[in-house]
Amino acid sequence: MAEAPPGRGLLDTSVVIDLDAIDPARLPAELAISAITLAELAAGPHATSGEDERARRQDRLQRIESGVESLPFDDSCARAYGRVYAAVASTGRKARGPRVLDLLIAATALAHELPLYTRDPDDLRGLATLLEIVAPDNRAERETGPGSADAEEEL
Repeated sequence: MAEAPPGRGLLDTSVVIDLDAIDPARLPAELAISAITLAELAAGPHATSGEDERARRQDRLQRIESGVESLPFDDSCARAYGRVYAAVASTGRKARGPRVLDLLIAATALAHELPLYTRDPDDLRGLATLLEIVAPDNRAERETGPGSADAEEEL
């Protein structure tokens, strides 16, 4: 898993949050996000009480809104979600709860026939037969410390 670059690709929220830390050569030439990612980013400034962090998150949201195409979650994405749900359930994992937003983003990639770029490929186990999943870096190997919170905590 990790080929893709040229062309167009869908970035999940974990990639968008850490976009500045990822080598651009490991990303597609044309970036897109799901409206689901846009929703997560829009919630981000409201999910923190720190003024500096709120401003940083608002800045990220505005940069992404103005520079990256947002693909709507439409009927074709909804139908693709049925396939995503079935693939995840067939592995014995739950396709609801905390991972549902990741799976809706995956359904967007599937419906638009785009590779999905994520820093959390483990969250998408069971989907490799449906869509191309690209890890632009190996998050598991990077150092953890201040400022390297998981995407969900970062929102």
